[in-house]
Amino acid sequence: MCYFVSMQTIMNILAGAAGLYMLLIFIRVMLSWFSGAEYGRPLELLRSLTDPYLNWFRRFPVLRAGNLDFSPVIALAALSLGYNVFSMLGRFGTLRLGIIIAMVVSALWSGISFILGFFIAALALRFIACAASRNIYGTFWRMVDTVSQPVLYRLSRFLFRRRLVNYKASILASIALLAGALLIGSLLARAAIRVFERLPL
Repeated sequence: MCYFVSMQTIMNILAGAAGLYMLLIFIRVMLSWFSGAEYGRPLELLRSLTDPYLNWFRRFPVLRAGNLDFSPVIALAALSLGYNVFSMLGRFGTLRLGIIIAMVVSALWSGISFILGFFIAALALRFIACAASRNIYGTFWRMVDTVSQPVLYRLSRFLFRRRLVNYKASILASIALLAGALLIGSLLARAAIRVFERLPL
């Protein structure tokens, strides 16, 4: 018996594969923060699957700023764009101008939301460490501070102007502001995507 596989089915399969690979890349990036930990064979397998892709983006010096390496963010954004292309083709079977615009909006928001979520996670880690009175001067915490402190400084200035505020309170306020931006941005992006998808272009 012969089965016909439609193009939309193939695109949906590719979208699922891109989504799964994005998850693997994200896990790989998170594990790189804990370089001293031993994960054995599972980490070796994960590295063999993800490092060739990540290394392609690491070749570009412009994606590095001091000790910070932004190449994984760009790598994830590229995967997100591919995921969106496959998802749209899987849903509609074709690409219209409205769908292309919706796809661009979706890809842009995916990158922005990832960055917002990343900063929320960094600030949340810093708050938990302060609240638990943990040793916050180790290598890992210096990396967290490298990411979180510039954002915390700017958000605190925006929120409190020149008023002196408790450090923990400024972290919580910054997390709330970023979370609010993430929620509102998500709602606006979804609404814009729906509008563009319905355009008869």
